[in-house]
Amino acid sequence: MEKLTQQEEEVMIYFWRLGPSFIRDVVNKMPDPKPPYTSVASVVRNLERKKYLSPVKLGNSIQYHPEIKESDYKRNFLSGVVSNYFTGSYKEMVSFFVRDRKISKEELKDLIDIIEDEES
Repeated sequence: MEKLTQQEEEVMIYFWRLGPSFIRDVVNKMPDPKPPYTSVASVVRNLERKKYLSPVKLGNSIQYHPEIKESDYKRNFLSGVVSNYFTGSYKEMVSFFVRDRKISKEELKDLIDIIEDEES
């Protein structure tokens, strides 16, 4: 799975949220000031080249379909972050966020509950 640029990831999030869509649908959902249609179209072409989107011709228009699930992308991206920045240890990553006060005690307890529920 090829890594996405920030712009590609931002556009891809719209396709994941909207499902099969036209470029104009994505542009219309973007906040003001909206980027030019041609800029989004260029990003969509890159996403198509990287196999994240596939085109389906409908009349005179092209609808784009996500080919990579958001959960698969997140899993792959997060694995890279853990591998590159936390010596492959998810425990290291969580402890980093705890030390940096990005995860509260309550949230940590919720995570422990999720883990215990998954084990039973």
